[in-house]
Amino acid sequence: MSTSETTRFVRLRVDLVLEIDGPAELTEAAEGRIDGDEFMPEEERVQARAAAREDSAEALAYLVEPFDLIREVPGIEMVQASWSTEEVEYDPDALEWDLDEEDVEGTDDTDDVDGGGRA
Repeated sequence: MSTSETTRFVRLRVDLVLEIDGPAELTEAAEGRIDGDEFMPEEERVQARAAAREDSAEALAYLVEPFDLIREVPGIEMVQASWSTEEVEYDPDALEWDLDEEDVEGTDDTDDVDGGGRA
C-alpha cells in the first residue's frame, strides 16, 4: 500500500493564553451554553453553572469547542479531541512562554492524549 493509500493521523497542538477582561460576560456566555445543552443532565448542569461562576477558566472550557477549529477543513475527520483550561501567571518575557519551546531538542511529540473532556 502506498503512502497516499494509507490513513495518516496528525496531532494538531494549539496553545493559547487569553486575558479575561470581562469575567461577567464570560460567565454569562458559559451559563447560556450550559443551559442550552439539551443533553446535559440537570444535576450536571447545576454543578457546571456553579463551576463557571467560581472559575473563569472553567467558564471558558464550556465555550471552547475543538471541533470548531477544524469544522470547515476539507479532507479530514476529527478522531479524538482533548482540551483543558487553567488560570496561569503570565509574563510574556519569561522563557517558559517562548513560542518556540516545541523546537527544543528532546521534545517528544508522540505522547498519547486521552480523548475529549473539560478540565
